[in-house]
Amino acid sequence: VNMTIPNDLLRGTVGGEALLSVCYSSSSLDLPVIRWQLRREKPITVVQSIGTGIIGTLRPEYRDRILVFGNGTLLLHNLRLSDDGTYEVEISITDDSFTGEGSIRLTVDESVSRPFVHTESSSVLELSENVVLNCSHENGTRTAYRWFKGGKPLTNDSRFLLSPDRKLLTITRVLMADEDVYSCSVENPVSSVTSRPVRLTVYRRSSIYIILSTGGIFLLVTMVTVCACWTPSKK
Repeated sequence: VNMTIPNDLLRGTVGGEALLSVCYSSSSLDLPVIRWQLRREKPITVVQSIGTGIIGTLRPEYRDRILVFGNGTLLLHNLRLSDDGTYEVEISITDDSFTGEGSIRLTVDESVSRPFVHTESSSVLELSENVVLNCSHENGTRTAYRWFKGGKPLTNDSRFLLSPDRKLLTITRVLMADEDVYSCSVENPVSSVTSRPVRLTVYRRSSIYIILSTGGIFLLVTMVTVCACWTPSKK
């Protein structure tokens, strides 16, 4: 039996399906004996069949979820995270002295839900201490994170610091140039979703000082005017 596998790596989504495609050729016209196993410390037999006729009783976790085709291909329905792994297939025919063998790697992931960017305050003072942006989401497996400023990707530098898992973005010593919209994206092998942008507003420190000093001068002038206009009453 000569076996070929068109694609030895498949990406599946929870609740979806995966077609583990194989094909074989043989000089014999007899029906093939097909066996699929899931590689574990102790291999799990997924299905055995003669042609498309399943032999024996399927394990509970595979009932109503699998279909075997005459060429050895296996269709898995309603994928679960536990289906993730390497599947080994053997095809043998009585009159053929060689057994066809192969394997397919199947990854199963949960789709990512829309992430959100959280921060304690969206308005900060120029040259203030750290501002931390947090990218969070509810669903998704094997996730990777990316950050954007004004729609352009951000990477680690002296002031924009990403946590090891890249969920957190820390901006140190905020500058006026940091005022912009920030967003994050969460990706995995089966999905990619970007958050809604969050605007970070930066106030110039000198502006605050001007407001405070102007208020102080106004108060001082008012007090001087009141004192100048006040005369003690004569008894």
